[in-house]
Amino acid sequence: MELLDTQRLALVTGAVEGGIGFRVAERLAAEGARQALVDIDGDAIAATARKLAEATGTEVRGYAADIADPASVLAMAEAVRGEMGEPEILINCAAIVSDKLFLESDYGDWSRMTEICLYGPMNLIKTFAPAMVERQYGRIICLASDSARLGQARLSYYAAAKAGVIALCKSVAQELGPSSVTVNVVSPGATNTSLRQAREASLLDQMGPENYAKREKKVLRMYPLRRIGGPDDIASMIAYVASDRASWVTGQVISVNGGFAMP
Repeated sequence: MELLDTQRLALVTGAVEGGIGFRVAERLAAEGARQALVDIDGDAIAATARKLAEATGTEVRGYAADIADPASVLAMAEAVRGEMGEPEILINCAAIVSDKLFLESDYGDWSRMTEICLYGPMNLIKTFAPAMVERQYGRIICLASDSARLGQARLSYYAAAKAGVIALCKSVAQELGPSSVTVNVVSPGATNTSLRQAREASLLDQMGPENYAKREKKVLRMYPLRRIGGPDDIASMIAYVASDRASWVTGQVISVNGGFAMP
């Protein structure tokens, strides 16, 4: 069942294969949505866009941009507008993750995390929201994390950046609401993406198979549904929030977390 108006253009960041952004793009393409996919790896995002376009017959194009760099975002925006038009749906999925104790981290770790996970969404909203306001229509969705709501050891500055995203979206939602532009946050629990798989592989090396297996059992007991989430679980919620069915939903933080946290 289609949720989206397929005449609208969606822009999705962090959409190369392996993560939530790709699953979002795949879901929207299957529904017939036109999309501009963005990633820092230009070759990879071009290949992803071609794959989705060929599989679904929809218009999907890839664009390279470093979302932490305002000039790079502006150059990408000009290219998208010239080839596809003005995006009416903005979905911010691009992120990095760093697994360190806070006292082992340094300014370089904090800076890069903040630049991508907080300043990145700021750059994109600043670039694309004015046209949404002018048109009196828009959907802005940012990914956060339940670590931002609860705190999580070894993810301190990631959680801090994502907490900033939550505050940003709630505040911007109040400013843009009179223009019929909604701004929401989808907040996943542990999700089996390539980023998480890399983090888990590192923990396995550090802990050894026996201790890691004990840890995995402990982690799963924290989820009432007794499984780690998949990218499709998150993509389904994003597709709903991006649709006209969610026209009265704004300024919300929607956890998709298997019951890990029930705030």
